[in-house]
Amino acid sequence: MGIFDRLSTLLRSNINDLISRAENPEKMLNQLITDMKGQLAKAKQQVASAIADEKKLQADAEAMRKQAEDWERRAMLAVQEGRDDLAKQALMRYNEAMQGAQQLHETWVKHKAETENLKGSLRSLNDKIEEAKRKKNILIARARRAEAQQRIQETMSGMSDKSAFESFERMTEKIEQQERKAIAAAELQNEFEGDSLAQQFQALEYKGAPDQQLLELKAKMGVLGAGSGGPAKQIGKGAGETVEAEVVEDEDEKK
Repeated sequence: MGIFDRLSTLLRSNINDLISRAENPEKMLNQLITDMKGQLAKAKQQVASAIADEKKLQADAEAMRKQAEDWERRAMLAVQEGRDDLAKQALMRYNEAMQGAQQLHETWVKHKAETENLKGSLRSLNDKIEEAKRKKNILIARARRAEAQQRIQETMSGMSDKSAFESFERMTEKIEQQERKAIAAAELQNEFEGDSLAQQFQALEYKGAPDQQLLELKAKMGVLGAGSGGPAKQIGKGAGETVEAEVVEDEDEKK
C-alpha cells in the first residue's frame, strides 16, 4: 500500500469516527482540518524521504559509472605496459561496474518517476486541504443556520398546544379584573367619605356653571337680542334663576 493510500485510509477512518460522534459541527470541522494538516505533514516527511532515496540512487549510479571509467583507464594503462593479463582483469571489473551502473540508473529513473508522482499527489492533497479550509467557514455558517431553524421548529412545535398563549390570555383577564375592582373600590370610598350634603351642592353648582358660561358667550357674540344689555351677571345660584333674571330685565326695558 502506497503512502497516499495509507494516508487516505487513515483520513477516512478519522472523518467517519468524527462524524459518528459529531455534536458540534464547528468543532468537528476544525478537528478535521487539524487532522488533515497533521497527515499532510507526515506525508511531506515521507515524500522527502523518497526524494532523498532517489537522490542517493542517482549518486550511486554516477559513482558506479565513474568506477567503470577508472577500470577502463587502468585496462588501457596495462595494455600500454604490455600487461594484457592485467588489462583483461581490469576490463572484467569495468564490465561489472558498467552493468551495476546501468542497473542503478534504471532503478533511479523508475524511482524518480514515482517521486514525481508523490510530489503531484502531495500538491493535490495540499490543494484539497486549502479548499477545505476555505469551505469550512461556509459549512459552519450553514450548520448554524440549520441549528437555528431546528430550534425554531422545536419551539413552534412545543407551543402548538397554545397552552402558553391561553395562559397569557388568562393573566390578561386577571389583571383587568383587578383593575375593575380597584376602580370600584375607589368609587365607593369617594361616595361614602366626607359631607354628602356638601358634595350634592357642589354637584349642583358645577352643573350651573356651563349655563352661565353660555349666557356670557352669547352676550360676547351679541346674539342675546336687542336691549339685552351688557354682560350677564354672575349669580351663585342655579341655572334657572339666572335665565329668569335675564327675562325680567328684558320686560322692564320694554315698559
